[in-house]
Amino acid sequence: MSGADGRRDRAGSGERSESNGCRVALEPTIPEPAAVIGRVPTGASLRRELAAAARTIGLSSSVEDQVIEIRDALAAIEVEPVDLDAARRRVANASGEEERLKERVAALRGGVRARREVEAETDAALGDLESAAAELSAAQSERIAAEQALERARQRAADARDARERRLELRDRLRNRRRDARRELAREVYPAFRDALRGVPGAGPDDAGAEPGRYDGPPLAASLAAVRLADLDGPVALGAEAVGWIVDRGGASPESVVEAAVVRPHGRPSF
Repeated sequence: MSGADGRRDRAGSGERSESNGCRVALEPTIPEPAAVIGRVPTGASLRRELAAAARTIGLSSSVEDQVIEIRDALAAIEVEPVDLDAARRRVANASGEEERLKERVAALRGGVRARREVEAETDAALGDLESAAAELSAAQSERIAAEQALERARQRAADARDARERRLELRDRLRNRRRDARRELAREVYPAFRDALRGVPGAGPDDAGAEPGRYDGPPLAASLAAVRLADLDGPVALGAEAVGWIVDRGGASPESVVEAAVVRPHGRPSF
């Protein structure tokens, strides 16, 4: 274990803008402890509570650098939006216009031949034919360009699929490494948690067992004990259930139980 302050600064949290126009909230590599145990009930598992408490007293897991590395790799992946439908429509429109102009050129050529056969004046007909031929040439160029753009779009779509798959793989790895980190930190502080249970009404070390997975006591008492062993910067918000648990089991002040400043629920009297 080592000091966590540097890693906490490196981890940070926030949002990044995906290239598809969506803003995706990135889960912090190391969640702020107050976000986990700054209120009771916490709504978190015991391992999450203990891991958060461990970080407040300067501990970090042996996989913390791996977690940060994976998260950085995940944040660096951008998935480009690709509109294949638009590219296909462009090809279809260009092909349709080319076919229309081919038919027009063929018809105008037939008209020129017919006028020549009867020795009629052909200047106007030839002008129309030249104009239509120029339009056909432009349409053919547009169709070729549209087909090339569609092929590029298909390649970008394949690249985007690969990027999404890579991102899913990294997310799985991130979840696994974070779970490993929580387990390690929870084990590290479990003896201290067991001792902290002595100061929580309605609970005791006998409830703890040998490891976090063996805890068999009230979840609310476990949350209070996790807060008790932590070193939080600000006050702890105790809900009515938490305050009632403490008061109904001996009348000790909430501050003395969690060994921290307490914010009580609105409308509850002070103790």
